[in-house]
Amino acid sequence: MIAFQELSKSYGGFEAVKPLSLTVARGEVFGFLGPNGAGKTTTIRMLMGILVPSAGRVLVNGLDCHADAAEVKRHVGYLPDTPIFYDYLRGREILQFVAEMHGYSRSEAAGRAHRLLRELGLEDATEEFAVNYSLGMKKKLGLACALVHNPKVLVLDEPINGLDPRAARDVQERLLAAAAQGTTIFVSTHLLDMAERMCSRVGIIHRGALVASGTLDELRGAASADSSLEEVFLKITDEAGEPA
Repeated sequence: MIAFQELSKSYGGFEAVKPLSLTVARGEVFGFLGPNGAGKTTTIRMLMGILVPSAGRVLVNGLDCHADAAEVKRHVGYLPDTPIFYDYLRGREILQFVAEMHGYSRSEAAGRAHRLLRELGLEDATEEFAVNYSLGMKKKLGLACALVHNPKVLVLDEPINGLDPRAARDVQERLLAAAAQGTTIFVSTHLLDMAERMCSRVGIIHRGALVASGTLDELRGAASADSSLEEVFLKITDEAGEPA
């Protein structure tokens, strides 16, 4: 469903993302992990057609994410790390507007907005201006915007950052249910315990390069069979070492 083909991004002599080749299958929850500054968000922005690759390309369901950016967005729901909304639109208005932008009639968009706001625990804030939303509320509203058109692919950057424990659990359960129905989920996170619970495979990017990918068992390699993802992550990034 997602195919990175020698995708890279450079700024002058600095390689923010080195040639990246990776595939993510339909219905898979794939965790994209890495330290701060590793290139995760740059990769996601190329995947979403926000940044132009320096070389290579990334495909979603066979569509080029740069050349076919508008069509790709019909099939993809995107949640950035820090969602930004018009301050003086209400939560209901924002979500209804996004649904209408995806082609739904006003009445159907309103129905979808009402349902998602209720399901994500925002029913008491539907008439509140976005400027008054907490970080956790903005994250839930951003997730609702990503889900409102029933996308085939979800691209999520730190989806539970800022959520309280119960809301975080509810979001994870919702995402796993979506994956079980065939939705492909590409998720970037620093929360390795979440990635360990949710992801069938992970990729680890370090200093712009993909240094490992596979299931947790595959990444453990010769390490202890009961190693946590955190232990595996620290070992792999330590072994990747300092740049030459």
